[in-house]
Amino acid sequence: MAQFIFAYHGGKKPDTPEEGAKVMDAWKSWMGSMGDALIVPGAPVGMSKTVSADGIADDGGSNPLSGYTVVEAADIAAATEMAKGCPMVTEASGSVEVAEILEM
Repeated sequence: MAQFIFAYHGGKKPDTPEEGAKVMDAWKSWMGSMGDALIVPGAPVGMSKTVSADGIADDGGSNPLSGYTVVEAADIAAATEMAKGCPMVTEASGSVEVAEILEM
């Protein structure tokens, strides 16, 4: 089976500890639903810097990365079906970019 990276964009930091616990429960539930397909749970990431021939930009780019996960699936269609259950997608606070990790 192929591996796919889920690159998370968007989302928001919880305003209260109670909201944080609710958000974490949603993520744990979704990740648990993927079973053995979940290869690397990943983590949230901080604000990025974009390095290009023009220099270094501090704003995270036009669509900043907010986290990542690696899953295993038969194909990209199956991986995108898994991504539909992401709490950021179901709550409409962000999106998931899905790409196959190619072996070199």
